Amino acid sequence: MHIVGGRPLILWTAARVRAMAPDFPLYFAVAEEELAEVLGREGYNCVLTDPNLPSGTDRIAQANAKIGAKRIINVQADEPMVAKSHIASLARMITSGKCDMATLGTPFTKMEDFYDANRVKVVRGVDGIALYFSRAPIPFRRDTKGAVDEAFLARKVALLHLGMYAYTAQFLERFPKLPMGTLESIEKLEQLRAMENGMRIAVDVTEETTVGIDSPSDVPILEARLKAEGLL
Repeated sequence: MHIVGGRPLILWTAARVRAMAPDFPLYFAVAEEELAEVLGREGYNCVLTDPNLPSGTDRIAQANAKIGAKRIINVQADEPMVAKSHIASLARMITSGKCDMATLGTPFTKMEDFYDANRVKVVRGVDGIALYFSRAPIPFRRDTKGAVDEAFLARKVALLHLGMYAYTAQFLERFPKLPMGTLESIEKLEQLRAMENGMRIAVDVTEETTVGIDSPSDVPILEARLKAEGLL
């Protein structure tokens, strides 16, 4: 359990989601009794799921089999700075009828993030539907042997993927029944299972950045952000 400012990270995320979307029913799909107890003491609803599930989307699917929601917005526990605009965008996309799943990307602001395998990249078509997600720096710029500059990043050809999703209930019913795809097994990105099976993932661009916790080095950045907002 990650501790940030003396408090479990998941509680920072829980409080943020509750504040940003007070009108939405809020549940936590967790595999560990310890997390369920931590959340339960703060009054949050939890659904215990199989700890051996291969991905977070499989976990959400199992939880929704009990909850029965028609549409679901999923904010990963490592996205404690989710904003109201993020949730509104996800809700808009998943109710449009144009996609099976929706997520968000943001322009890169740091060159090192583009080359960092912990920062997932997404490229999309002119219709806003994802073409591919990767841990590799995509697209590969052939003329410069893969090197990019600030001007290239500013074109928003590639986006930094944020750990937030929206799904239809129909998508979640189908997804766990699909075998893990070849691309998913290589990249360890569950979105690729959906794409390999012809599902459409809408990607909206947000300029409102978050502080995703992908490694221990991200914790001081989050703590600084929390202090700047008067939350720590």
